Parts: sequence; structure tokens; C-alpha cells
Amino acid sequence: MGYDIREILELFGSLGLFLFGMMTMSDYLLKIAGSRMRAFLSGMTSNPVLGIFTGFLITTVIQSSSATTLMVVSFSNAALLTLEQSISVIMGANIGTTVTAWLITLLGFKISMSELALPLIGFGFVMTFSKKSNLKNWGVFIIGFSLLFIGLDYLKGSMPSIEDNPEFLAFLKNYNDMAFWSILIFLLIGTILTIIVQSSSATMAITLVMAAQGWIPFQLAAAMILGENIGTTVTANIAAIVSNYKAKRTARAHLVFNLIGVAWMLILIYPFLDAVAWLAEKMGAGDPFTESRAIPVAVSIFHTSFNVCNTFLLVWFIKPISSLVSKMVPVKVLPVKGIAEPTYLYEGVMKYPETAIAAIEKESILLFEQTIIPMVAHSMSIEITDLDTKEKMKMALRTKTSEFKSDLKSAYRNQVKGIYGEILIYNTKTVSDFDLTEEQAVRLSRLRSAARTMVEIVKEIGSLSENIANYLLSDNPQIRLEYARLRKKIVKAIRSAYRTQSEG
Repeated sequence: MGYDIREILELFGSLGLFLFGMMTMSDYLLKIAGSRMRAFLSGMTSNPVLGIFTGFLITTVIQSSSATTLMVVSFSNAALLTLEQSISVIMGANIGTTVTAWLITLLGFKISMSELALPLIGFGFVMTFSKKSNLKNWGVFIIGFSLLFIGLDYLKGSMPSIEDNPEFLAFLKNYNDMAFWSILIFLLIGTILTIIVQSSSATMAITLVMAAQGWIPFQLAAAMILGENIGTTVTANIAAIVSNYKAKRTARAHLVFNLIGVAWMLILIYPFLDAVAWLAEKMGAGDPFTESRAIPVAVSIFHTSFNVCNTFLLVWFIKPISSLVSKMVPVKVLPVKGIAEPTYLYEGVMKYPETAIAAIEKESILLFEQTIIPMVAHSMSIEITDLDTKEKMKMALRTKTSEFKSDLKSAYRNQVKGIYGEILIYNTKTVSDFDLTEEQAVRLSRLRSAARTMVEIVKEIGSLSENIANYLLSDNPQIRLEYARLRKKIVKAIRSAYRTQSEG
């Protein structure tokens, strides 16, 4: 009996239903716990162990290593995470994604979820009518969770049987009996399949079903799992294409980490598989080399043990990996333009409120440090280098005001106005696009106020600097003294602000 077009379409439909359920479940878990997860991510990465735990916990909860990795890339993009912190979170995400395999193995193969799926969909559908958004999100999550297992059930049913399709088995056997080359071929198949479907969970489900149906032996299922580890890095690297060098480095680190892991595993593949088979037998699952029913459990053991071992080995090499990807993705020096443009503000930071607020804050600090303070210092006839010295104030004030020439109006127009406008635009867009917490709303309000204050300082300092320059040359010694004192107070305030900012 041949495998006709209708059955092929059923197979694709089953995979689509599984993928849709997985994406729905992941997306709505992010809506339910997203802000707390992102706050947890930004606050729990002070050392590698915490970073790994954070990545593991987030991926376990949202059931998507790709979502966690994309979140990490966005946070790196906004400089909320350093490269080393990002690498540790990605390591944890790789361990967290193994929970999906156990979920599919234990609930999809050991327990029949299809009997519970339809009642759960009905229950979740009723919840979507709730006026409370959180309860509504939970309802859609339950629907997604149920669809995932309905899709998996259909996937198992639509996979061609060996008895009815002996030609497929003969085709696969051509590649099963090539020793180590078979491992490499199925590793490549796992990589390509994951890149195509953009989900390591979907490829994992296909692998488990193929193995359980007896289409591929345990060692080739394990090889496909290794391929999935490589293929899943493509999502983050695609997302980083339009991001800055920090995000690109994080994405490359994910790729390097997984490539190194796959490389050493290929060297130890056969003894490692023997160890996994021994453990599966001890757990009562059976021998995966001889019993196809034991393969799902053995593959889950392999997936988990490989990622745990890889993380344990490479956690000591976070700094070398960081140095390697820094060389792979150097800092791009942009050409100097006549009119200043934002450094941190662009569409990519608007993915999450945390990244948007961080970008606005960093842009404001950069404007203050590199533009406002130098402009005010220059208007008071002070070199910016004098603000960072330990010399007494009278030494910093030794320069005569007549030696300085400045056009504050032109400087404001070229260096301040455009960036100030972008800060306000992104501030307003963040308020309108996201459901902000009270703390986030207060931070944005303060940043808006700080930006206005900076602009007012520049506007007011122009006429003041002209008065100081004129009256320091006055014939009246009392007026000269008062304006010298005023200049000294302003310079002290500038110096204090400069040093405070530098220390912060």
C-alpha cells in the first residue's frame, strides 16, 4: 500500500496542529508571566550559576528555548544584559528545553491525552469569555496545550506504518547501515528540519514519533537531536540580523556553544549512547537498541544528559567564548554625521517595555554625558578635560572667556534637537503600546522630565554665557567679581554632575 497525497497532507496538517498548539501555549504563557519573567531575567544574572538557573526556569515555564533566546537577544540589544550574562542564560535555556521532550514522552506516549484534550479545549474556551485579561489568557493557553497533544496524537496516527510501506523502510535502511556516516547524515537532517519548521520542539516530536514507530533506531534519533540543537540557533541569528553588534554577539554565542557541544558529543557518541541505554533499562523503559517502545524515554534521557553535561563543561569557558564571538562580531564604527542620530533608539527595542525603557534611559544618559555637559562646559569657557582633573577650581577657571568661541544655537540644532525629539517619540510610543506597571510609568515620566530639563539648560545657558563673557571684561570690578563667582558656581555644578555621572 503506497503513501498517497492525502496521507502526506494529513502528516503536514498534524505537524501544523502540533506547532500551532506549541506556539499558542508559549505565546500566552509569555502574556501571562512575560513582565515578571523579563524582570526576573534582568535581575537574576549576576553570576553564571544564577544566569543558568534563570534560563532554565524561564524556558521550563514558557516551553520555548527560542522565545527565551530571542528575549536574551533583545535584552542584549538594549544593553540590559552583558555578553557573558547572556551566554549563561542561553546555557540554562538549553537545559530548560529538554523539559519539552519529557512532556511529550510522558504525556504523549505514556498517557493518552487525546481523551482529555477536547474537554480541556471546552473549558479553556469558556475562560476566554472572561472580562479579566489574565483569565482569558489562561483559557487560550489551555486551548494551545490541548491542541499540542491532539496534533501529536494525529502525528502518531498519520506516520506511515512499516508493514504497509516496506519501501520506506528499505529507503531508510540505505542510510541506517553507514556506521558513523549515518550519524552525520541524520544530524544534518535534524538541523535542516529544525531550520525549516523553526521549532526544535516540532522536530523533537517528529523524531520521537519516527523512533517509536520503528522507522529509525535509537542512535539516529539521538543524532537528529544533536542536529536540532544546531538548527534552533538559526532563529536567534536571523532575529539578530537587524540588531546591533551586542545582539549579534549573543546570537553567535548561542551557535558557538551548541556547535562545541555537538563536536565533543560526536567524539563520544557511542559510549555515551551505551550509558544512556543502560540508564533507560535501569529506569524500566527497556533497551532502546532493541525495543522501539523504549526509544522515546532514552532519547529524552540523552537530550537532558547531553545539555546538562555540555553546560557543566562550557560554563568554565564563558569568557573565552565571549572573547571569540567579540572577534567574530567586531564593533562597527559608524561614520560621523553632521546631525547627531540616536545610538540606542530604533524599532528593535520596542519588543518589550523593559528594553524600550532601558534604551530611552541609556539614550538620555548618553545625551547628557556626551553632549549637554560638554556644551555647558564650553559655554562657561571650560575644557571638558578640566572637569575630570583633581586640580583646584581656580586652575580650571584659568582660561579667559575670550579664548572660546561657540555657537550654541547651531550645536543645539545639530546635536540635541533630533535626539531629544526621538526620546519623546519613543517615550510616548512605549506608554501607548504597552500595559505598563506603575513603576515603569513613573520611570518614563522621570525620563521625559529629565529630557526637557536638559533642553531647557541648553536654551538658557546661551544668553547666560554671553552675559558672563561680557561682564567679566567690565570696567566695574564689583560686577567682574560677581560674574566670576557665578561662573565658578556653575562650573562647580557641571564638574559635580560630570563626576557623578562618570562614577555611576
